[in-house]
Amino acid sequence: MEKGNTAMVLTPFIQGMMDAGSDVELSYASRLKVKPCNCGKFYCWNEVPGECCIKDNMQLLYPKLREADILIFATPVYIPLPGEMQNIINRLVALIDPVLEFREERTRARFRKDVGIRKIVLVSTGGWWEKANFGTVLRIIEEFSEDVNVEFAGAVLRPHANLMKEMNKLTRDGEIILSEVRRAGYQLIKEGVMNKETLDLISRPLISQNEF
Repeated sequence: MEKGNTAMVLTPFIQGMMDAGSDVELSYASRLKVKPCNCGKFYCWNEVPGECCIKDNMQLLYPKLREADILIFATPVYIPLPGEMQNIINRLVALIDPVLEFREERTRARFRKDVGIRKIVLVSTGGWWEKANFGTVLRIIEEFSEDVNVEFAGAVLRPHANLMKEMNKLTRDGEIILSEVRRAGYQLIKEGVMNKETLDLISRPLISQNEF
C-alpha cells in the first residue's frame, strides 16, 4: 500500500497540505476491513439515527470523519472502485441526514449537522494512457459530494502513472509531476481550491498514445 502508484502521488499531496498548516490522518481501507452495508431497514436512519449497527473498524473512522474539514478519497482505478473503498462509501450513510430534498431535479440529502466535512477531493492513479479512464471513479465521487451537499473541490488524476518511474526510480518528468502534486495540496489548504493549470500539469501525457 505504501509503495504503489497511488501512494506515490498521495504522499506529496499530503505533504503539501501539511506545508500549508493542515493536520492530516491517513487510513487504509484494506487495513480497516470494513464490512459491506447490510442493514436493509436503514437502522442508522430509522432505528438509531446516526449510528451504524455493524460493529467493526468503521466505528473508529466515524468520529474522525465527524471532526474532519476535508475528506480525500485516494484510489487506483479499478472497475470501478476497489471493494474496500466501496464498502466505506456505502457505510457513510450513517453520517447522512435522512431528510431528502430536490436539488436541480435530483433527490439529494446532506451530512448530519455534527459532520464537519466541507470539501471532498479525489486523488487517483491509473495504468491506462487516457485521462478519460478516470471517468467512472470521478463521477462516483462527484455524485457522492452532491448527495451529501458538500463541495467537490477537484481531482488529482495521474494516468499511466507507471511511466513516472524507470528501474524503480523517478524520472525527471516524475519528479516534476510530484512537485506539482505537492503544490496542489498546498493550494487546497491555502487558497481553498486547486489551480486548474496545476491539475492539468499533473495529468499531462508523458508519451503519445501511439507510443503507449
